[in-house]
Amino acid sequence: MARAKPNMNIVFVGHVDAGKSTCVGRLLFDTGAVSEQEMKKLKEEAVKYGKVGFEFAYIMDKIKEERERGVTIDLAYRKIITQKFEITIIDAPGHRDFVKNMITGASQADSAFLVIAAPAGVQPQTTEHLWLLRTMGVKNIAIVINKMDEEEIGYKEDKFNKVKEDVSKLLKQVGIDPVKTPFIACSGLKGDNIVKKSEHMAWYKGPTLIEQFDLFPAPDLPTNLPMRMPVQDVYEITGIGTVPVGKIETGVMKQNMKVKILPGRTGEGIEGEIKTIEMHHETLKEAYAGDNVGINIRGVGKKDIARGDVICDASAPIPIVKEFIAQIAVINHPTVLAKGYTPVFHIHTAQVPCKFTELIAQIDPRSGQVIKEHPDFLKNGDVAKVKIRPQGNLALETQKDNPYMGRFAVRDAGQTVAAGMCLEITEKK
Repeated sequence: MARAKPNMNIVFVGHVDAGKSTCVGRLLFDTGAVSEQEMKKLKEEAVKYGKVGFEFAYIMDKIKEERERGVTIDLAYRKIITQKFEITIIDAPGHRDFVKNMITGASQADSAFLVIAAPAGVQPQTTEHLWLLRTMGVKNIAIVINKMDEEEIGYKEDKFNKVKEDVSKLLKQVGIDPVKTPFIACSGLKGDNIVKKSEHMAWYKGPTLIEQFDLFPAPDLPTNLPMRMPVQDVYEITGIGTVPVGKIETGVMKQNMKVKILPGRTGEGIEGEIKTIEMHHETLKEAYAGDNVGINIRGVGKKDIARGDVICDASAPIPIVKEFIAQIAVINHPTVLAKGYTPVFHIHTAQVPCKFTELIAQIDPRSGQVIKEHPDFLKNGDVAKVKIRPQGNLALETQKDNPYMGRFAVRDAGQTVAAGMCLEITEKK
């Protein structure tokens, strides 16, 4: 079957209560992806729970519940067809979920909307979200200034500009050019500039939210790299068997292709053959980088495969690393990061404890020059080259060989401590 339009994965991020789910819900309703009838029901439910104005958020939250029961494969995502793309929306509700979603599916997004509530403005987590998006390789970011309808804002241009100015300062810190970054003034609740142009903000000349989707550059699909599919979840589906689900990060997956699952339970990997590939309930002969798929593999059962494994082309398997050298940015460490520290690394969909065995050099993030050889410790805002030893089996590639499989985030006690990319690998023998 021929592809009608290129697929683009878009993530909505932002502080709790910035109105991400409401913006997404309103978008789905105004584009007809959610019926009047369904909307009426959600509105009644919102009133019943004393949550007037939450009806649009319920659209995504209802999906979240279904997702937690793991009924079918693609409920975590919603599809929207625009003029140019087939958009898969990844809604990352709430802060903690945001991080889990954003990191495990870190490289899932091609583009991102960072939603900021106009009355609240920049929040402490806004910086963390930007750092993560940057380190995770999300190049295209648009800023959504939401809740322009609220009384204290009153759709006023000067209020919008004030928030825009604050966010621009942050963007500069993270190395993003604010001049080239789109800022959208909207109200998810009232539907201003989501799908329809707002009548309340004649001063705003920018795109609506839906127009912005098509202004993002088309994702450059790395189909020329070896096939890699990190496993997001594994389902048992009656009549089919074991179905690993995930996004193909790079390469092309074909029916009957010989694959290797790494590291697998043993670290040695396990071999199999692709039997079926399914996306949005359609069976495909082949699927490409960027596609979210569910597959069935001959010779592979539920016990052989888990979240964090990588399904690879058997002729070009991903390395299992003994140790690696990486460049990291320390985002949010409660004290300082020193040699011997062993937090959890989130790499594609895997979570593995890793030990910092050497702090090689501190680097100036703007110039890339070495500031200090072998620093004793690293603090927030520092960028450094470090040596790391996984305390378990880990499949990873260098940024040079495969940038999609070389990025990671470091977490400890519910916080994102640092994020980085792999530069060199020593393979396990």
